[in-house]
Amino acid sequence: MAGSPLAPIPQPPAPTPADKIPLDRLKLPPGFRVSVWADNIANARQMTWGSRGTLFVGTRVAGNVYAVVDRGGRREVKVIAKGLQQPNGVAFRDGALYVAEIPRLLKYENIEDHLDNPPAPKVVYEFPKDAHHNWRFLIFGPDGKLYFNMGAPCNICIPPATHANISRLNPDGTGFEYVAFGVRNSVGADFHPVTKELYFTNHGRDWMGDDYPHDTLHHVTRPGLHFGFPYCHQGDILDPDFGRGRACSEFAPPLLKLGPHVAPIGIRFYTGTMFPPKYRNLAFIAFRGAWNRTQKTGYQVVTVDVNHYGKPPQMEVFAEGFLLGDKPWGRPTYIEWMPDGSMLLSDDYAGAIYRITYQR
Repeated sequence: MAGSPLAPIPQPPAPTPADKIPLDRLKLPPGFRVSVWADNIANARQMTWGSRGTLFVGTRVAGNVYAVVDRGGRREVKVIAKGLQQPNGVAFRDGALYVAEIPRLLKYENIEDHLDNPPAPKVVYEFPKDAHHNWRFLIFGPDGKLYFNMGAPCNICIPPATHANISRLNPDGTGFEYVAFGVRNSVGADFHPVTKELYFTNHGRDWMGDDYPHDTLHHVTRPGLHFGFPYCHQGDILDPDFGRGRACSEFAPPLLKLGPHVAPIGIRFYTGTMFPPKYRNLAFIAFRGAWNRTQKTGYQVVTVDVNHYGKPPQMEVFAEGFLLGDKPWGRPTYIEWMPDGSMLLSDDYAGAIYRITYQR
């Protein structure tokens, strides 16, 4: 099974018009409301705010980077880059937009001055060019460095030293270093607002059946930890091909098993004040949903309370209803917070961004 091929990556469907998105299907806790904040954003993925209120949006297979500008309550969507190779990750700092596509880290300087005529980007860093599992997240850490994933170039294999890790570098492309090893396919990470420690989601390997292994949430307590890939999955299952002679106790265990094939993508800790106090400092995680499971799982947003040290983290469903029977009408991917504390949630299937608010 180690050499089993993966299904080809399908092109995203055409964006669903706002008035055709069945938001009434979504179930949220009492007091929460959801609306379409912006539509016609094909394959919307990671989001980041510019300093002047522009929302920048990356994509995976669409190859575009978008800028969303609020014009008095009406959102205008601009394509500021196209033809890139899976520009999933976006981050903003000091007037510049950083975009992580598969082969390169790009920097668009003074981008908010040039939304209608973006400058040619500066190539800050060149990544390995493998396409498999190398659509990247991109975030700034509390140390001012850019953090990103370098996924495994396979479903299951002994990866090159340059792959299956989380790494960081300075915004000018210098100072590259590894942060975590044995990470098969992380596409989302965030820093705890109090401890400043890194948490990341990870996708488990395929072709071990419907129920194994679980996708996982991890906590980086110090740089240099190895999280198991390809030898151990979900912290307690040795790989049938590569686990011989190894023990799962050799590796850092996951903080939490999230479920088999749920495809956790974006993770963000809540620091706002709009939501009830119980949500403060909780992790919100978007589950994009299973692509190869007999019964679909995921297609949700969950919360995870990681703040009770010494006790197991608690996971609760926050938003669900993206499936109509066994067919998705939406697939949640990344989370961003608005200045008022409401949530923006991207959907790369419907090509939209939703806003979730709370009213007491």
